[in-house]
Amino acid sequence: MSETNFEDYEFEDFETSDDAEPEGARWERCPGSLVSARNIELHGPWGHVFGPLDLDIDEGGVTVLAAQAGAARTALLMALCGRMRLTRGVLSILGFENQPRKVLAHSAIACLNELDDVLPSVTVRDLVTEQKRWNSPWYRFVPRVDAGGVADMCEEVFGDVPLPRLNAFVDDLPEIQQLLLRVAVANTHRPPLLVVGRVDRIADDEERATMLDRLVELGERQSVITADVNPLPPGSGVRAVVDLQGLLGPGDIGVLTEGR
Repeated sequence: MSETNFEDYEFEDFETSDDAEPEGARWERCPGSLVSARNIELHGPWGHVFGPLDLDIDEGGVTVLAAQAGAARTALLMALCGRMRLTRGVLSILGFENQPRKVLAHSAIACLNELDDVLPSVTVRDLVTEQKRWNSPWYRFVPRVDAGGVADMCEEVFGDVPLPRLNAFVDDLPEIQQLLLRVAVANTHRPPLLVVGRVDRIADDEERATMLDRLVELGERQSVITADVNPLPPGSGVRAVVDLQGLLGPGDIGVLTEGR
């Protein structure tokens, strides 16, 4: 499958963009809901991506968007955490209506290669140290982490899964460790909303079930949204499944990668 190219899409510019409301009818948000969307659409320079789409997600636990993998699903996940501005419609997330910058400040996203892909030459120590430096004031010196620093950042996310070795290259880790490490690095501030991709790309069924178990555990303390094209295993602990099959197609913006 060809890689999705988002270079020509309108990612949120958090220095120059405003929070002007996209085109579309207004509506009254349901109290207590995490996400409420009405008639949301996204169009790119080569045409339609997804929509119009209505969507409601309640707070807490893990919500799985049941849809086939592709650029449209990726774009929707990015929009749900303030990383992509919609073309039209009304999208309310965490009480912020059509305000992606505010949503970004209260959310985290992990395991989407378009945003957090890790270079093969990066070690676990490098990745954790860099994140700790980003989290610290500019004037504070942050030394390279030791095994204790990796544990501090990763233990809550990993649970019973063994922590990665300090000097291991991230690309050499088992897939479950790679993905959980990316979640741990993205989720350091424990925001109320965590969006996670790639769950259905885990090749091993047991590791995929383990990944869902860890997200369910995180869902006890924050709202988690992920996506999966596969049926969920029995007793997965997922709070809700939103069926978007047939509403998000893989080829909606496939022309972006043709001939490149």
